Amino acid sequence: MAPPTMEVLDIVVVVVYFLLVLVIGFFAMRRGNQNTVSGYFLAGRSMNWAAVGASLFVSNIGSEHFIGLAGSGALSGLSVAAWELNALLLLQVLGWVFIPVYIHSGVYTMPEYLSKRFGGKRLRVYFTILSLLLYIFTKLSVDLYAGALFIQESLGWNLYLSIILLITMTALLTVTGGLVAVIYTDTVQAFLMIGGALCLAGISFFKVGGLEGLYWFCLSVTGLGVDVQHKPHSDVLLSGVRTKYMQATPNISAILLSSSNLTLSESCSHHLKPKPDSLKLLRGPLDPDLPWPGFLLGQTPASLWYWCSDQVIVQRVLAAKNIAHAKGSTLMAGFLKILPMFIIVIPGMIARILFPNELVCVSPEHCMEMCGTATGCSNVAYPRLVMSVMPAGLRGLMMAVMIAALMSDLDSIFNSASTIFTLDIYQMVRKRVSSRELVLVGRLFVVFMVVISIAWVPVIIEMQGGQIFYYIQEVSGYLTPPIAALFLLGTLWKRCNEAGAFWGAMCGFVLGALRLVLVFIYREPHCSQPDQRPTFIKDVHFMYVAAVLFWLSALVTVVVSLCTPPPTKEQIRTTTLWGLQRIKRSKEQETEESGNYINALKPLNSFLNKEEPEDPPDQLYGQHEVLPNSYGIKSNHINGQHVCRSPMSGPNNTQEEAGRERHEEEEDCFGGGGEQGRCTKALWWCCGLHKNPTRTRVTTGQEQQKVVSELLHEPPATRILLNVGLVTIGSVGIFIFIYFSLWV
Repeated sequence: MAPPTMEVLDIVVVVVYFLLVLVIGFFAMRRGNQNTVSGYFLAGRSMNWAAVGASLFVSNIGSEHFIGLAGSGALSGLSVAAWELNALLLLQVLGWVFIPVYIHSGVYTMPEYLSKRFGGKRLRVYFTILSLLLYIFTKLSVDLYAGALFIQESLGWNLYLSIILLITMTALLTVTGGLVAVIYTDTVQAFLMIGGALCLAGISFFKVGGLEGLYWFCLSVTGLGVDVQHKPHSDVLLSGVRTKYMQATPNISAILLSSSNLTLSESCSHHLKPKPDSLKLLRGPLDPDLPWPGFLLGQTPASLWYWCSDQVIVQRVLAAKNIAHAKGSTLMAGFLKILPMFIIVIPGMIARILFPNELVCVSPEHCMEMCGTATGCSNVAYPRLVMSVMPAGLRGLMMAVMIAALMSDLDSIFNSASTIFTLDIYQMVRKRVSSRELVLVGRLFVVFMVVISIAWVPVIIEMQGGQIFYYIQEVSGYLTPPIAALFLLGTLWKRCNEAGAFWGAMCGFVLGALRLVLVFIYREPHCSQPDQRPTFIKDVHFMYVAAVLFWLSALVTVVVSLCTPPPTKEQIRTTTLWGLQRIKRSKEQETEESGNYINALKPLNSFLNKEEPEDPPDQLYGQHEVLPNSYGIKSNHINGQHVCRSPMSGPNNTQEEAGRERHEEEEDCFGGGGEQGRCTKALWWCCGLHKNPTRTRVTTGQEQQKVVSELLHEPPATRILLNVGLVTIGSVGIFIFIYFSLWV
């Protein structure tokens, strides 16, 4: 019997969701300051810990997680949840190690950090191009395929029409609102996503009898154990996911009788039964899914790149009000990362229990009949579960959840990719550029990304394969470990220099790219065909390759750095953890020495404040800009106008110089002056740039330093509370790892 389809009530829920998200996005656009680089790309550094934490979670949990995690759970059990628990710990490394350094260095993008830390342009260009490529091949393509797959299962819509509609709405939200709109809508979507997934998980657990192993563990630790041997129906009470999943095998006879064209090959029968260790997170060293040495030594460093140096993640944390809110957001996101194991992975396992004949194929031909791809049908586990067990109305809610996940991931990619392109490529090519032009170019690049994404749709359909979540991890595992080594050494080791970082990154990149090309050439054959791949492709797990790439890149970086001159003091002063601690100690000494002079300066400060009131920190970052100065370019507002400064321009220009610079900006930054026409005004209005820039004064170096100090300040009580949260979340994560790795 065909699964239920979407009803009128479901469609109404989806439409209401879309309207709600668009209203919130446009409201954020009108309220936010979109005329400045910080206002558009970093939300004016005005977001609290709850909004940033929710945005972190939703930005990561995209449609590929619902499809990929549930599909891998149906096929191989709990092991795929290890990535989510690993992220729980790596998020705290971001909040306590990397974010303080990023704030102190005053960067907007990760390529800009590399440029400030090491000097030169080649590392910055390499990282920028690699990041944009990873966005296309491991994020955009997979997200669009996963979202289209869910729409196809639930609505039967045309794939191209559905994808184009979703991309267009996501791009409209991102173009108009910037990061403020993205974070506000992510907060709403977080509640929607978690609520819908919890509803589905609750119904699914009820249908299969719960998770009996965890249930009896809770009874034992609370002293409420029950002797079920003398209770009636004890077999039903004990039967749940743990028991039924290990018995979830397809009815081969019924499948073969349903079609005369199907045959069962002996080589395809090995995956019909769940693996003996399906209920474990970390598995043996030779396990094809998750070998524990490869995961700890290879996959963890590869994940360090995503959670600590990827623009999508770091950009959100940099939007926090200060370091305390930034750390609070990583704690919140860490606690939320516990949920996917229970609301996505285990429901995927339940889908196998309920639909073994549809999800576990007996042959490639059977897979083609069930889901349209010969490599496997595990990817349809989550949408099949939604359409089968959820009642009308709640099916629409889950449809909205999937759309929320897809749009959230896409708007995160669009916003972060436009940030990287604008500040790390466009600004390099066009030296004299205003803040408004940068924001406009960033929004136009989003439109360009939309066109590329739509053109990529045919490739997405051809990329249907086994477990899409493992596809993402494998591609990332070949390309990102050198980047993780680069950022880790650059932040923690002050002796690391540009030559060592470059050659270490190039060594790892060449080897990783070579392995990736060979993997695409020697693809895994269908189960009915002999596997004639080379041994180093077939038998060496990608996590072990990632481990070799990470440690080899780190070794080359260390050796070359020690054999070449050290970096300058200016390069490590604000871009290393060592420099951050050193400046904190020196500021404490300066505060003690200058304490006697504060009262004497109050009358003078009061007089100056009457002439020119001091801006609060948010205004310093949100209403006038000192653009990333890797190329010596500054952009300031003077008398309500935007001025593009060259490196030779000083802060004390005369009125004539300011007027001349305004004239140069009209010609050099926007290609001409004059009164704006109706089309130009409409474009400015659509992009949120119709308002005149706020009149502010030029930012001095001392003011910037003061703002950074305020952003990095933590009250003692807040610091203690955050550290307690750090210990708590770390302990919870380690406990879950140990318990579910020993759960048999």
